[in-house]
Amino acid sequence: MKDSNKSLIYAGLSVLSWSTVATAFKLALRLQTHFEMLLIASCTALVILAIVMTFQSKWGSLTLLSAKQWLLYALIGLLNPAIYYLVLFKAYALLPAQIAQPINYSWPILLLILIAIVSHQPIPRRKYIGMALSLGGVILISAGSGQIQQSAIPVAGLLLAFLSALLWAGFWIVNKMNQNIDNTVNLFVIFLFGSVYLLIASLFVPVNLTSTNGFLASMYIGAFEMAIPFIFFSLALKKTNNPVLINQLCYLAPFTSLFIIHLVLKEHIYTTTFIGLILIIVGIIFNEYFAGSGRTK
Repeated sequence: MKDSNKSLIYAGLSVLSWSTVATAFKLALRLQTHFEMLLIASCTALVILAIVMTFQSKWGSLTLLSAKQWLLYALIGLLNPAIYYLVLFKAYALLPAQIAQPINYSWPILLLILIAIVSHQPIPRRKYIGMALSLGGVILISAGSGQIQQSAIPVAGLLLAFLSALLWAGFWIVNKMNQNIDNTVNLFVIFLFGSVYLLIASLFVPVNLTSTNGFLASMYIGAFEMAIPFIFFSLALKKTNNPVLINQLCYLAPFTSLFIIHLVLKEHIYTTTFIGLILIIVGIIFNEYFAGSGRTK
C-alpha cells in the first residue's frame, strides 16, 4: 500500500476516534465523577503509550532528555492532562454535548490571541475576520440553544468550556517547545506526570471505582481521546506528502461527532448548534489558509 493511502487511513482512524469521544464523555459522566473519569482515562493512556514505547524500542530516548526538559514536562503534565481535562469534563457534566464540544473546538482562535500576547506582535488585521466568525459561532451556540430549549444553559458550564479551549491553546504553546522530541516519547512523559499528579490527588479526593461500565467508558476515553488518535495522526503526517489535506480532515470530526451525539445520546441537534459550528470552523480555516502570515499550525 502506498504511503499516501496509509496516511489517509491513519488520519481517518484519528478523526473517527475523536468523533466518538464527546458521546463517550457524557456516557462515562453518568456513572462517574469527572475526577474518577480522568484518573482512569489518564492511566489507561499511559499504559497504552508505554506499550507503544516498548513496541517502537524508544525507552532509551528518555535518557536523552535534559533536566530542563523534565522540569518542563512536569509543568506540561500538570496543564494537560490534569487541569485541562478536569475543566473539560466538568464542562461536559454541566452542558449538553452539542454545546460543550463546539465551544472547546474554538481553541485555535484563542491560540492566535495567546501567540500575539506571548510574541508581543499584533494580530494581522485579516485574521480578525476569522476570529469574529468563530466567536460569533460560540455566541450563537451558547445563547441560541438555551433559547430554543426554553431552559437556562448553566453559565458556569459555558465558562468552563471556554476555559478548556484557552487551556488547550496554552498547552499547545508550551508543548511546542518539545517539537523536536519524538511524538510517542512526548506523549508518554506528559501522561506520566499527569497520571502521577492525579494519583496523588486521589489520596485526598473521594474516589469510587465500583462501576464496571463507568470504568470501561473511562478506559475508552483514555484510549480513543488521549492516546491512539494522536499516535495515528502523527503517523499520518509522517506518511503523507500533503500535510494540509491531513490537517483539514480534522475539521470533519466535530460534524461527525454531532451525528453520533444525536444517535447515541438522543440529543436533538439544534439549528443554532450546527450553524454556530460551521461559523467556528469557517473562521479557523479562514485564518489558517486565507489570512496571510501568523499561522497556528
